[in-house]
Amino acid sequence: MDIRTLPESEREIYNRIRAKYALTFDSLKVAGNTIRLLKVADLEEFLDGKAPLENVSEFPFWIRLWDAAMILSYVLGAQTETKGKRLLELGAGLGAPGLAAAAAGFDVTLSDYEDIIMDFQKVSAAASGLTNVSFSHIDWLNPPEIQPFDVLAGAEILFRDEFFEPLLNVFKNYLKPDGMIYLAHDSKRQSLGKFLKVAQADFDIALKEQSFIRDGKKITIIVNRLRHKK
Repeated sequence: MDIRTLPESEREIYNRIRAKYALTFDSLKVAGNTIRLLKVADLEEFLDGKAPLENVSEFPFWIRLWDAAMILSYVLGAQTETKGKRLLELGAGLGAPGLAAAAAGFDVTLSDYEDIIMDFQKVSAAASGLTNVSFSHIDWLNPPEIQPFDVLAGAEILFRDEFFEPLLNVFKNYLKPDGMIYLAHDSKRQSLGKFLKVAQADFDIALKEQSFIRDGKKITIIVNRLRHKK
């Protein structure tokens, strides 16, 4: 990736981050489109000596492209009825699913909770040549008022039980009556089943599994689709 091709504002963001961390771009090909994701090249440098899983609640999960995010990128990037539709990615992190959705034609909002996360997202969107992407801070405990979306999406966003109810409230308030929610999680994620049991009171839920082999091990990602109950 030639940084000189970035717009000036995103180039300034890139240079500001590069002053602190070594950076790299990953390329993700989805439905004929190429998404470029800005990432930290050295995880240990970013963690600054902290044990990665010593305190899970403080681990910066956003700095890694998770398998579930890649699968969700393929699901959203393959959508065809996208013209004029708005999509919100919750807890977007690196933003791969949302950027793939933007490449497919959705008007996308990437959301998360820290400025530095959105800095990475902004550079990635520009590097991917996408202009139909906006960015928003969304605190699930105190979500801002936003016009509802046609699609909500999230990958590996269910990791703390105390956020189940706040997240469901976000779903109810941010999803249009005929809208769709796409969630993707590793099948080993124990919180997924708990969340879906709570969510089924308000949403119809469908499930599809996507499996692949890596290093001789089978990895299964569960993609759930949720709709408002009629």
